[in-house]
Amino acid sequence: MADPFIHPVNVTWGDCDPARIAYTARLPYFALDAINAWWEAHLGGDGWFQMEIDRNVGTPFVSLAMEFRSPVTPRHTLMCDTFPTRLGDKSISFAVNGSQDSKLCFEGRFTCVFTIADQFRSQPVPPDLRAIVEPHIRAK
Repeated sequence: MADPFIHPVNVTWGDCDPARIAYTARLPYFALDAINAWWEAHLGGDGWFQMEIDRNVGTPFVSLAMEFRSPVTPRHTLMCDTFPTRLGDKSISFAVNGSQDSKLCFEGRFTCVFTIADQFRSQPVPPDLRAIVEPHIRAK
């Protein structure tokens, strides 16, 4: 099994609401940022932008779900454990588990479909991406 990929997020005052916790809408943003960082780490620096523009591979989301466990605050770095959980014929699913100070704050599940970007039409997982992703798949 591959080493865990942990994406750190510096939560700041500007990410928070009047209750002094991270604004709810920021949590999916943090998780999507972690997935993009996962792609960058495994594609030699290329994230979603380069996949779309340079490879003509889109990965629009078809599903996302998050369970909130504990408030996210600026007190500690948010550590996002990010990994693929499934690779289908035309889709990929990721998990992002966000923790602060060793306490689970949220669990997220995200599924994307692979598309031919300039046609916005689904396509099978490109073989080079399948070869990169498969060794990193782990259970939720």
